[in-house]
Amino acid sequence: MPTVLDVAKRAGVAPITVSRVINNSGYVSRSTKERVEAVVKELGYVQNTIARGLRSKRTNTLALVVTDITNPYFTSMARGVEDVAGACNYTVIYCNTDESEAKEEKYANMLAQRQVDGVLLVPSCGNAKTIKFLESNDIDVVVLDRHISGVGTDIVCSDSENGANRLVKLLIGLGHKRIAIITGHKDVSTSVDRVIGYQQALKEAGLSENELVYYGAFNEQSGYELTNQAMMQLPKPTAIFGANNFIAIGIIKALHDLKLDVPGDISVVGFDDLPESMFMKPFLTVARQRAYEMGRSAAELLLKRISGELSGEYREIVLPIEIIVRESSGPNRNGE
Repeated sequence: MPTVLDVAKRAGVAPITVSRVINNSGYVSRSTKERVEAVVKELGYVQNTIARGLRSKRTNTLALVVTDITNPYFTSMARGVEDVAGACNYTVIYCNTDESEAKEEKYANMLAQRQVDGVLLVPSCGNAKTIKFLESNDIDVVVLDRHISGVGTDIVCSDSENGANRLVKLLIGLGHKRIAIITGHKDVSTSVDRVIGYQQALKEAGLSENELVYYGAFNEQSGYELTNQAMMQLPKPTAIFGANNFIAIGIIKALHDLKLDVPGDISVVGFDDLPESMFMKPFLTVARQRAYEMGRSAAELLLKRISGELSGEYREIVLPIEIIVRESSGPNRNGE
């Protein structure tokens, strides 16, 4: 881990000058401040808020960094993490990035300063920068839900590709040939994996020429806007696949505003389930992920790394997905 002395040496200043810059105290010229800040960023230095003499001891603190804590999927995941952590006398810090790489980087710096023992990370993008930074600060990391290329780390996720494939095959079996998929950002692995599963199902059915793929964001607004875009296609899709639960909500709201009945006029399926409180009764056909089990498994894996019980090769745990058929998916009545 870089020290104040390392920063001072690289920047060509005295250690006290580095201290003044990072604590924003005392006078330092603008040019010197900018030079020190550049070196701090280059070396990945973080100021400890706990005395370094305590580093040999554990803080008994974990962090769960997710992309949208309001999403019931991540809420269930958080409960799984909390149950395991609490049973082992660990507390959990929750961080919400809103799919923002800048927020993720900010939280990583804060967590390094607080010297958390480990981080459970749902990456905001496909960049390995945050993982490398945390590991360079001797913080164990387990990635949840998504894959990151270019770095070795433990991963706990679902079989997104298989779940998407099975959902689309369900729609094909109901006679649908023009099926649109609305998914998240292109640099998020779950977005891509679900598109791959979708494409493979169409290919096996000889329907590849009917691909309708819409990349956006994993939120309701994106689902709403891209549904309106999809429904401008001619011929129109007879089914839409929302690649997460919030996208699916946006899809259903957009179709309602377009005066289209689900599933009478068009079928809808989604990835991740929704709480019953969001609808009068369970309505949406989904690929249900085991979010609670994912949180538990990831927390157990992380604590084993921290304690030294587990070492060596990184582990990847892939949880199965359950397809739940409900009212939103029906037969194609449009003859297309």
